[in-house]
Amino acid sequence: MSSDVDSPPAAAAAARHWQVRGTVQGVGFRPFAHRLATELGLSGSVRNRAGVVEIDAFGPPEALAEFRTRLSAEAPPLAAITAIVESRPGVAAPPEAAAGFTIQASADLGGDGRAPAEVAPAEIPPDAGLCDACRAEVLDPADRRHRYPFTNCTACGPRATIIDDLPYDRARTSMAGFPLCPRCRAEYLDPADRRFHAEPIACPECGPQAAWYSRPGFPDVSEAVGETALSLAAQRLAAGGVIAVKGLGGYQLVCDATDPGAVARLREIKHRPDKPFAVMVPDLAAVRALACVTRTEENLLAGAARPIVLVRPWPVGVPALAPGVAPDAPRLGLFLPTTALHLLLLLEAGRPLVVTSGNTADAPIIVDDRIAAGTLAPVCDGVLAHDRPIRARYDDSVARAVHERTTVIRRARGFAPAALGLPIASPEPLLAVGAHLKHTFTLAIGARAFVGPHTGDLSDLAALEAFDEAAEHMQRVHRVRPETVVHDLHPEYLSTKIAAAIGNPDRRIAVQHHHAHIASCAAEHGITDPVLGVAYDGLGLGADGTLWGGEVLLADLRGFRRLARFGTAPMPGGEAAVRHPLRMALGYLAGGEDLGGRRPDPATVAAALAGIADREPKYDTVLRLALSGTGSPRASSAGRLFDAASALLGLCDHVSYEGQAAVTLEAASQGVLADPLPWRIVERDGLWVLDCMTTLTALLTHRLEGAEIPELAAAFHEALALATADLVHKCAADTGVRTVCLSGGVWQNNRLTEAVAAGLEGEGYRVLINQRVPCNDGGISFGQAAIAAARLAER
Repeated sequence: MSSDVDSPPAAAAAARHWQVRGTVQGVGFRPFAHRLATELGLSGSVRNRAGVVEIDAFGPPEALAEFRTRLSAEAPPLAAITAIVESRPGVAAPPEAAAGFTIQASADLGGDGRAPAEVAPAEIPPDAGLCDACRAEVLDPADRRHRYPFTNCTACGPRATIIDDLPYDRARTSMAGFPLCPRCRAEYLDPADRRFHAEPIACPECGPQAAWYSRPGFPDVSEAVGETALSLAAQRLAAGGVIAVKGLGGYQLVCDATDPGAVARLREIKHRPDKPFAVMVPDLAAVRALACVTRTEENLLAGAARPIVLVRPWPVGVPALAPGVAPDAPRLGLFLPTTALHLLLLLEAGRPLVVTSGNTADAPIIVDDRIAAGTLAPVCDGVLAHDRPIRARYDDSVARAVHERTTVIRRARGFAPAALGLPIASPEPLLAVGAHLKHTFTLAIGARAFVGPHTGDLSDLAALEAFDEAAEHMQRVHRVRPETVVHDLHPEYLSTKIAAAIGNPDRRIAVQHHHAHIASCAAEHGITDPVLGVAYDGLGLGADGTLWGGEVLLADLRGFRRLARFGTAPMPGGEAAVRHPLRMALGYLAGGEDLGGRRPDPATVAAALAGIADREPKYDTVLRLALSGTGSPRASSAGRLFDAASALLGLCDHVSYEGQAAVTLEAASQGVLADPLPWRIVERDGLWVLDCMTTLTALLTHRLEGAEIPELAAAFHEALALATADLVHKCAADTGVRTVCLSGGVWQNNRLTEAVAAGLEGEGYRVLINQRVPCNDGGISFGQAAIAAARLAER
């Protein structure tokens, strides 16, 4: 029986070609696209090509439209899409379009005639911490990966640390030497499996193996492998030993965090007498037992990056940990297992573990087995290693939550080398070589900036070699050789000397240190308009040839003008004053800039100097330098002011790590409410100037009168917060600018950051802080790149 109403004709198949750009390789994007296309009844293919994912899809137009929408809305958690570019819209589907949807072999840059301009910069995915599904398998006695240390899937596992080249395929990683067993291959090829095209896929039958080595045997003769290796490592930890562990991005040194003797021995091995250690615990319940954590901090701890997170220990202290883990620190660094290997070691040991970089002092983390054999094995009680090579060096990242925002303090494993956007695209590739301390570099290609991992301080040959290796690896993967090199103004920075050795002098761009700090903050927030940049750090060479560090700048990405500064003081002996805060205190007392405010009376000075003389072996020499100015450059530095305050309160005379005096001062103020010390701002030579001596005089006077140290430490912080707000108010009145960027290492101080940001926002300012790049010198290279890109674009 026929109907009077004809059925609507079937929609004609259409064709679409998309190029998906961003961090889309190594994050499960191809399997995701395959599953989505299959669900929607589309045919076609998906493949990796250089740094992008290419999709050819055929089917009804409405299904194609839904596919395009869901590509963005439902992308895998580790993906970061920057653009989905469509070409050849409306093309009719070819005859073979009904053949289903497939994952094709990856393609490289050339071979099919596509213009190079259509190929986006490659983006290397960061490593991702052990996901919940893999963790459950590792702990399930019935699962074939039960207690397998190298379990991973498309949602977790190694990425940047194993990649040789892009497109991202197993053959281009250090997993190439581990052929898949039949069961792993079946998972790899099964669209319904979460390990579908998971390139680092492994199991006990075909993947890497853990091995335990005694000191003389490493790396040639192992004592045990697999379960026995883990058991022996845990036994050594329980006996108070210090062991080396081969992690994702390098070797780590590990000991029992509850054993004072083991922690003390680790400090001797690391030549690290005071700097806090990070502690790894198995889960969030263990975190909550040690610290008072917020929901934001818990999300950061449990996120894919698995950084060390600086959290507040309980007010009563942390008796479960050895006192030497984090002496005199306001925050405790905690993190969760990054791999199944770490999880199993924690569970086997049955206690929290100190897990720190496998190096000495500030040298780069060691990645090579032979170097570890010569450097770490002789000073440890054994080595827990494995046979998967590390292709790129990545230390553990450090992060925190401040003013309701997550911020990175050390950007490395889990965060780097994920690309950041540049507000103004660079017309040519460029390499920014960063600063001297907390070194990173940035490779800029168009509007994308690739910040290399934290290297450490550029203080020796090992650090220089680590920089060379990382920069070479990134340039090779991205297939660029930048001719333009960006560097700091300071001629004695090793990074500046590196820049001088690269390429043509006409292709080098020098960027002032504090301008780079402010640009790093503005650029990551996409700001190109002028901002008021509050740059507080230790030291940087100013545009006038003097040492800066307590500055307010009117800045955009092309240039800056200095509006305000801190009062200056001599640094007796130059760099030596950085290592000896007591000498900085002498510098202020003997030669702090006289801005007409309150200064200590002679009796107070005499009493203070007498106390310092008892604590400073070279008192006479240091005082003579401070009074004469010989060998004592003057600095307008917020960091040096914190040093002097800490020393005057008797908290820190000498430092063994950068920022120690300020850390102890913040720790002393923790949980204490106090009225601010006096502060004063004057106008000199067209600049607003904070009279540091007025505040230090009050600090010293109150201390000699018997005021408590915690109260004075808190009062000092309150004074600096209010003085900063007043500087900003004055600069805003002069310029009309009400967007404020806080950048520089001093802003790692949580108390100061919270107080200043809250106070300014309460007055209607827009306050920005560094979040995805560090506010310390680890963010300098990104700021340099943003400034250089803007200048080149202007040409």
